[in-house]
Amino acid sequence: MEPIITIRNLTKNYGDKVALNNINLDVYPGQIIGYIGPNGAGKSTTVKILAGIIQDYNGDVQVGGISLAENVLEVKKKIGYIPELPEMYDLLTPREYLTFIGKLFHLSDDIITSRTERMLDSFGLIDNIDQRMDSFSKGMRQKVLITSGLLHNPQIVIMDEPLSGLDANAVILVKELLQVLKAEGRTIFYCSHMMDVVERVSDRIVLIDKGTIIADGTIEELRKDSSDSLEKIFAKLTLSEDSGSRAGSFASVFRNESENINTNHE
Repeated sequence: MEPIITIRNLTKNYGDKVALNNINLDVYPGQIIGYIGPNGAGKSTTVKILAGIIQDYNGDVQVGGISLAENVLEVKKKIGYIPELPEMYDLLTPREYLTFIGKLFHLSDDIITSRTERMLDSFGLIDNIDQRMDSFSKGMRQKVLITSGLLHNPQIVIMDEPLSGLDANAVILVKELLQVLKAEGRTIFYCSHMMDVVERVSDRIVLIDKGTIIADGTIEELRKDSSDSLEKIFAKLTLSEDSGSRAGSFASVFRNESENINTNHE
């Protein structure tokens, strides 16, 4: 099987800071990739390059056999990008916003209307379809954002913390949606700090730290005959196993403060 995404020697610097350091990665149709790493590891930079948002980089990225550098508009047609922060034209209604998005992808009015209404109905937002989004909660905006990323029926879906702000029913819906998209041969690039969710939904986990991929495999391969959770594996590989002692140190601030107050009163 040919990869749907091929990344070779991908490098990106912000001044003197190295965000990505010679990333190499092949992603295949029907895979759910859990792309994880500490803050500042390079996750968002990677997905923004894939989505065509960042175009100043070194290396080669191919999506569906198309060079991202040479034909970014064609690549964007294949990708649905759902960012972490739901920054939208919030003076518009969901219907107006999604019609705008659909027109960018040259969808017909009938297709836009049908998909918009069915998707928002699934999210329980059909009664809000003609309300301005400046009154929406973060979770409501996130539902519209997810709909906008899937509206053009992309081959590849990039999700950056997609469950942020969602209610329990919507979280269940998104998890089930991932499996449906996978069964249809879609590729999901899933970025999240929620290790338990990544562990459950991903076929393959790619761990990036300081701009370099340091682990790549199934959860079973990463465990290497142990029963560790993904959270513990993450801690070991990113050298953050002292998190317990650091948490204790943090909490001791209040204990020490209390002791000092008692001493002063004495």
